[in-house]
Amino acid sequence: MKLDLLAIAPHPDDVELTCGGTLLKAHDQGYKTGILDLTAGEMGTRGTPETRLKEAARAGRILRVAHRENLRLPDAHLEVSKDFKMAIARRIRALQPHTVILPYWDGRHPDHYTASRLAYEGCFLAGLKQLPIEGEAFRPFKILYATVYYKEVRPTFVVDISPYFDRRYKAILAYGSQFRPKTKDKKSKVDIPLDRLHQEVNLIARYFGHLAGVEYAEPFLVKEVMQVDDVVKLPVRSI
Repeated sequence: MKLDLLAIAPHPDDVELTCGGTLLKAHDQGYKTGILDLTAGEMGTRGTPETRLKEAARAGRILRVAHRENLRLPDAHLEVSKDFKMAIARRIRALQPHTVILPYWDGRHPDHYTASRLAYEGCFLAGLKQLPIEGEAFRPFKILYATVYYKEVRPTFVVDISPYFDRRYKAILAYGSQFRPKTKDKKSKVDIPLDRLHQEVNLIARYFGHLAGVEYAEPFLVKEVMQVDDVVKLPVRSI
């Protein structure tokens, strides 16, 4: 399988919360999209790994991705190790994504910033012809970083997801064990009420949409300089 766009994230539901609308838009643009979850989120407060894998599959169908898989690396114990990098490099060679979306390289949860570096190095190693793993050497052309939960970080660009906001939210709600638990654990400190979830998802997407003059948007950062071929057709009004 050769993908146009692959989102890599540490846990099931991370992609839905950070770049689900962009995946939906890419699908409608005719691109083949995919998701690579690194762990099954087995250290989470709610839900079993089996439940979360089923929810991820359901969410993937809602996002219309052509491929989704889980590497089953250890949740809360991600590290930039040779074995983990090689595991990702194998999937990069197999899926051959042109563009890859990674988590932002900073954050509160160690798995998130570790996944960013781990996946980047896995993408790089996949392009080394002498790397002793199966598959033809391949390296993605473009790396994007999803910065949706970092309002202090000025994005390089945003993607207008206004027509896809509702379906993206439906994909988030596919994780019933996380956002619609049947019984409330009073001892849990990470409970997210449904009304609060909706408010946060709506507010964040509206904030980044406002920056670009659209209703809803998802932000991304790139490390390299962006090239523009037509300065007359640049979007987003300046004055």
